[in-house]
Amino acid sequence: MKIKREVRLGFFGLVTVSLFVICVNFLKGKDLFNRNRTFYAVYEATSGIQDAAPVSVNGFNIGKVTDMRFVNKHSNKILLELTISNKVAIPSNSVARIFSLDLLGTKNIEIIFSDSKTEAQDGDTLIGGIQPSLTEEVNRQVAPLKAKAESLISSLDTMVTVLHSVFNSETRKNINASFVSIRSTLSNLESTSFQMDTLVYGQRKRMERIMFNIESITQNIRENDQNITNILNNFALISDTLAKANIAGTLTKVNEVLTQVAGITSKIDKGQGSLGLLVNDQKLYENLDKSAARLNELVEDMKLSPYRYVNFSVFPPSKKRMIYTAPGK
Repeated sequence: MKIKREVRLGFFGLVTVSLFVICVNFLKGKDLFNRNRTFYAVYEATSGIQDAAPVSVNGFNIGKVTDMRFVNKHSNKILLELTISNKVAIPSNSVARIFSLDLLGTKNIEIIFSDSKTEAQDGDTLIGGIQPSLTEEVNRQVAPLKAKAESLISSLDTMVTVLHSVFNSETRKNINASFVSIRSTLSNLESTSFQMDTLVYGQRKRMERIMFNIESITQNIRENDQNITNILNNFALISDTLAKANIAGTLTKVNEVLTQVAGITSKIDKGQGSLGLLVNDQKLYENLDKSAARLNELVEDMKLSPYRYVNFSVFPPSKKRMIYTAPGK
């Protein structure tokens, strides 16, 4: 009877220890009654992953994280133990990536299959990877913008300082004076533009006539295009003729003639030859003038008294009639 009690106590203790072990492993995510596979992955940081975090493939849970520890006491890298309860074939060199399941930062592990044809065996180490969280991604995107904004603010501060130093009271007065001048200039331009509009409107008919005349001239030129072409062709022919003519020889002959004329004129001026004597001898000129006058009187008298020189009468004329009388007496 006493032996049976010890057996019962021993059996109860064994059952108690077994249940305790089963509960502890269950809390750790281990199922002692199923045939599970264990894989490992090494990470630089856990990024908030917790024990018993789900392990999934394309969103389907196939296991859990059952242990986290340092690789060794001399390393700061983290070794995760992944217990896979599903019989899915995992290719070697697959990536066990830590990712954020939701905006609250819940971390899970997703296995991304590789294209390897070899299946990973129980106890193999997968490639560890970490997907940046939303905060990290935002910080990564915002960091360059923050740097640019800081640089822009610094530049604006420098520019404001420069403007403050440049635009002193004297400069502001000059700027105000410049704006006044610009306003006056614009006013003058507006007045000039109004006057131009008035002038154009007043001379509109005249401009229309001018444009009509220009159009008429253009039309006449267009209608007489053939005549103009002929005139230009004639000018071209004349130009060709002049180019072919011996103008140089002709000018040489003209020059020779002018030289001879100059020689003759020189001889006349010197009194050489009859013409020279006639031009330069005053006495000869006076004698010739007198002879011409007397010859003129003789001819006049012959007209008035022809019978004095030619007599056809049987009876001779009287002596009175035969006496010469100067014309006009």
